[in-house]
Amino acid sequence: MKSILGKKLGMTQVFAGDDRLVPITVIEAGPCKVLQAKVMDKDGYEAFQIGFDTVKKEKNVSKAMMGHFKKASASAYRFVKEVKMEGAETGGDITVDIFSKGDKLSVTGTSKGKGFQGVMKRHNYKGGPESHGSMFKREPGSIGSSAYPSRVWKNKGMPGHMGTERVTIQNIEVFDIKKDQNLLLVKGAVPGANGSYLIITLGSTAGKKE
Repeated sequence: MKSILGKKLGMTQVFAGDDRLVPITVIEAGPCKVLQAKVMDKDGYEAFQIGFDTVKKEKNVSKAMMGHFKKASASAYRFVKEVKMEGAETGGDITVDIFSKGDKLSVTGTSKGKGFQGVMKRHNYKGGPESHGSMFKREPGSIGSSAYPSRVWKNKGMPGHMGTERVTIQNIEVFDIKKDQNLLLVKGAVPGANGSYLIITLGSTAGKKE
């Protein structure tokens, strides 16, 4: 398995070789520092802790995390995650060239927040008639029977907070790699707003939405 951390920079479009216009997401991927190795004997599982995006001012980092970074002889990082990898070593660097053009990736990020939304936007409800005097346009309507079950069933679509969820998109194809700029160009869209952090893994993972 190969993994790296990155930051979504934005979207653009590029003409492919067959004159097709391809939507592209530009991701700043790495370099990431391997901070710690989790081993089966001590931790009960195997993984590597990696960091991305160095912190400019150490005063903004807690003493506990600063001690953790110094133990690994590394700078302080804003984004630290554990990933499963092969061949990584503590103190080593992970760069974007671990991937190749045409690879299929799984990209995990936090979706854009939409705030408090009604049922039409949140659950695609049709809504009621918009004619004059209908009194029922964007309402959720009946949410349960009165006599039985005399309550609202679980998982009923209701107004509420929308977005800001951990989402994984699978089978995103690598369109191009610019190693000198640490840029990863992938086909299509990935979760999150511009500037948000991403976890990028080679191959697909279980479940599109986590």
